[in-house]
Amino acid sequence: MPLRLEISQILHNRSDRVKCVDLHPSEPWMLVALYSGTVNVWNYETKTLIKTFEVCDVPVRSARFVERKNWIITGSDDMQIRVYNYNTLEKVHTFEAHTDYIRCLAVHPNQPYLLSCSDDMSIRMWDWSNNWTCRQVFEGHAHYVMSVVFNPKDVNTFASCSLDKTIKVWQLGSSTPNFTLEGHTKGVNCIAYFQGGEKPYLASGADDRQVRIWDYQSKNCVQILEGHSENISAVCFHPELPLILTGSEDGSVRVWHSSTYNLENTLSYRMERVWTMGFIPGSNNIALGYDEGSVMIKVGREEPAMSMDSNGKVLMAKHNDVHQAIVTKTEIEEDGEALNLALKDMGACEIYPQTLKHSPNGRFAVVCGDGEYIVHTALSFRNKSFGQALEFVWSEDSSQYATRENSSNVKVFKQFKEKYTIQPDFRAERIYGGHLIGIKGPESLSFYQWSDTEPILIRTIEINCDEVFWSDNGERVLVSTEEEGCFVLKYNSQAVAEALAGDEPIDEEEGIEEAFEAVNELDDTVKTGAWVGSCFLYTNNGNRLNYYVGGEIVTVAHLDRPYYLLGYLPSTGYVYLGDKDLTVVAYKLPLSVLEYQTAVMEGDLESADVLMSKIPLDQRNRVAHFLEKQGYKEQALVVSNDPEHKFELALALHKLTVAKEVAKEIGSRHKWKLLADVAMKKSLFDLAEECLAEAKDFSGQLLLYSSSGKSEKMNALAKEAGEEGHQNIAFTALFLQGKVDECLELLVSSGRIAEAALFARTYKPSAVNEMTQKWKESLAEEYPKIAQSLATPEEYPNLFPEFSESLLLEEQDRASEINEHPARDTVSILLDRSKPRSERSGAPLSSTAAISSNDVDEEEEEEEIDDVGKSVEEETEANEEKAEEVEEEEEVNVEEDELQEHAAPEENRKEDAGGDNDDDDDFDLDDDDLDLDLDGVDEIDDDEEDLLSD
Repeated sequence: MPLRLEISQILHNRSDRVKCVDLHPSEPWMLVALYSGTVNVWNYETKTLIKTFEVCDVPVRSARFVERKNWIITGSDDMQIRVYNYNTLEKVHTFEAHTDYIRCLAVHPNQPYLLSCSDDMSIRMWDWSNNWTCRQVFEGHAHYVMSVVFNPKDVNTFASCSLDKTIKVWQLGSSTPNFTLEGHTKGVNCIAYFQGGEKPYLASGADDRQVRIWDYQSKNCVQILEGHSENISAVCFHPELPLILTGSEDGSVRVWHSSTYNLENTLSYRMERVWTMGFIPGSNNIALGYDEGSVMIKVGREEPAMSMDSNGKVLMAKHNDVHQAIVTKTEIEEDGEALNLALKDMGACEIYPQTLKHSPNGRFAVVCGDGEYIVHTALSFRNKSFGQALEFVWSEDSSQYATRENSSNVKVFKQFKEKYTIQPDFRAERIYGGHLIGIKGPESLSFYQWSDTEPILIRTIEINCDEVFWSDNGERVLVSTEEEGCFVLKYNSQAVAEALAGDEPIDEEEGIEEAFEAVNELDDTVKTGAWVGSCFLYTNNGNRLNYYVGGEIVTVAHLDRPYYLLGYLPSTGYVYLGDKDLTVVAYKLPLSVLEYQTAVMEGDLESADVLMSKIPLDQRNRVAHFLEKQGYKEQALVVSNDPEHKFELALALHKLTVAKEVAKEIGSRHKWKLLADVAMKKSLFDLAEECLAEAKDFSGQLLLYSSSGKSEKMNALAKEAGEEGHQNIAFTALFLQGKVDECLELLVSSGRIAEAALFARTYKPSAVNEMTQKWKESLAEEYPKIAQSLATPEEYPNLFPEFSESLLLEEQDRASEINEHPARDTVSILLDRSKPRSERSGAPLSSTAAISSNDVDEEEEEEEIDDVGKSVEEETEANEEKAEEVEEEEEVNVEEDELQEHAAPEENRKEDAGGDNDDDDDFDLDDDDLDLDLDGVDEIDDDEEDLLSD
């Protein structure tokens, strides 16, 4: 029977005639060389053209990626080989390589060698490490040399084909071929080596419309593939599957089985003649080049043929070879690292394994592929049973299984004997095993019971499903779809048993309606999965390992490439995954964690508390995050052992004492700052003060200390901030306390001498001469003219008017100790200053003497102030009386105007309305005068306040 092939189109783009395609080994890039002389690079994942450049105006017949040098190498009809950096598109090198058209290029896998073949009938090897020196010329063909390719199993040998109808195999270092293969009746256009297994095979395609398979060890032709109606232009072995792909000028690509040589499929994309094919080892992607463009296809599944039983024994198949490994015997150093497995060779399988699956009890393993299945014993891998099948599924009972031979028959076996056949009235596209047999139709999913005699329909669901996963106890089933997400159904076995035992007939189309009940929906895509109790472990298309519990999705790990779930071992507490390269990785997920989270989601907190003691310490953080997501922040705070997480939870719960202890443990200034902000909002100023000090938040400390009037703290802050280089904070702290001398010292020590001089001019006139002199000295070397232009009160008193008064006021302020009081004494100080100077508390004699020396009599000053105050009060009262009189007269005038308007004609009304009123103008002037007088009163009050304060 044919292979179950999955062929999908990845990229399809129209262009000029494509002469060569190549795939990048690590990037999703397809290189396309065109007959027009242009080279394009496509990203086949995003389906976008990312690079394009014109090489020449003649056909480019060959182009290759060189990943280790970041190069693209081209060969064209102008006999030139050109080298480009594909990152910058800069031309690295160019040289004339042949005397005629260059047909093909081949890059050595690990040496700095490039092979080129040409219509000049020669093959040349170039060494790019030695300035592209021609190391060797291989001559022997009698016509155009069309293709050249290295042997992947022996990189020191290569093969070439020519229009002289021959294929020659060469050895590096030898100028003569090792041997020649003859058999084609016309010119040979293309050749390809077999990639996998032990077969020493070489394929060739020619103008005689034949594809020949050669054994290059026995030098015999082992098979001839015929079917194309035109010349064969391209041939390749699939790098992973047992397939041969051939392209022809008839426009078709044919897919052949490399073991049976049967035609498996024929592809046609209606783009005229096929000219080239490209692939990379380890990938299922094949690039095709046509007259009208290029196509990228994926042939085969990415999911590897791997299976793990409940004891940790893994079976894996690479081509036809099967190996066994035991994951429980391998030490796991870190999550996500590839396990160093000791592989045991189990022999070769008779069919190509496309799927490999253990039975539920682990005693058997079935291999399915090539349209057949073989059941092996898992221990020794001996054949137990075989037959024809496109698909094979196990029941939860290892003695039962089912096979799908075609789209109309599903056979059920027990004890390796056929019991009956299910023939659904729809097209059976897939089958699923587990507690019930699942058969997928075009838009439906039907479940049948595993019976011994006849098929019994349990339920038909209208859904376009993708995969079906049953729990171990058969109570839950997850049905995944590609577009609608996933659905978790509960299987009601009791209702099914009652319906089957009842007298009422079962609906032959719908089955038993009460069989399933929808429980939850999973808004994600499931690629591979398995149930662990009530939790569902799975991988999705976004390369994540997740598990689903009670309606919540929890991410275990982000995967760096596609992985497929092998299973979960409760004994080790690890979940195991494999990729297409048969690499196995593991991630820790203790069973106690899954059980605890299940209990929480089901609301059984008592059981959850009991299970908490079983959870390892390194998994507590995972549980804490889960609890936080569910709204149990108090429990999460108790469970978590991550200081960062505990700090966030403590802040969220306003447990500031706990947050303080955690912040001490972390030692992060940022954490102390966050805690200080919360403490300030809660008016916990002592805690805020401590947090700001720990956070070295000088601006916050300045705000707090200045608001609370803590002068000692302000002094300490000024000192610490200055030492830490925060001179602005230090200056403000000193300035707010009136420490002018310290402010000047700080400005001078920080090199701000100009600011110090200006500051002294305003706040300490006695220091102006000193500061100005320092300013001059600082400018003398670089700016002598500016230094000379600076004047001091000592040298030029005429430039500083009223400077002597400034000195007297400075002495007066110093004598009154104006800045020596904390902010909390502000009210008492203001009350004290409202008294006469002689009655103020603590008024020094020196202050009185200083004022009397200025010929200012204190008593006379007070009398003058009293006189001014009385005159202001009298004037204010007069203005107020005048304003009241104006308002009364205006009211009277308004009443008279209204009476006149009612009595006079309309014209008089208009004249009266438009006329001027001298009295009103007088009153307006009085209003303005009133306003000015009131402003004057305010000014006099301010002057009085200043005099009283002095």
